[in-house]
Amino acid sequence: MYSSTYDPDKRKLLSALCHGSIFISAAVISVGIPIAALLVSDDPIVKENAKEAINFHLNVWLYAGIVGVLTAVTFGLLGLFLVPIFLLFNWIPPILAILKSFSDPDQSYRYPFIFRLV
Repeated sequence: MYSSTYDPDKRKLLSALCHGSIFISAAVISVGIPIAALLVSDDPIVKENAKEAINFHLNVWLYAGIVGVLTAVTFGLLGLFLVPIFLLFNWIPPILAILKSFSDPDQSYRYPFIFRLV
């Protein structure tokens, strides 16, 4: 897609950091990692991965709010089913994105089934 005029190791590292930042998402500031990469890097692949990671953060926060409300309204009953599904959604796609960033650094990763606002 893009020529490899950019440093592939730097591209791998920054892309993986963007996608891996979701693992510290309990701290809302974790979205700052992909925002910083978006602002600092001039690499188009890193910028695409950063935008995708920001969108994933926003989706995770939205779905966490929905799961939290539904769990509270049903006194925890729906939480027994929704929380494990939410955790799988929160962990598996970023792991796949990190692996993709390392195996094919010349292509950005697109998360399936998310809303893209950025």
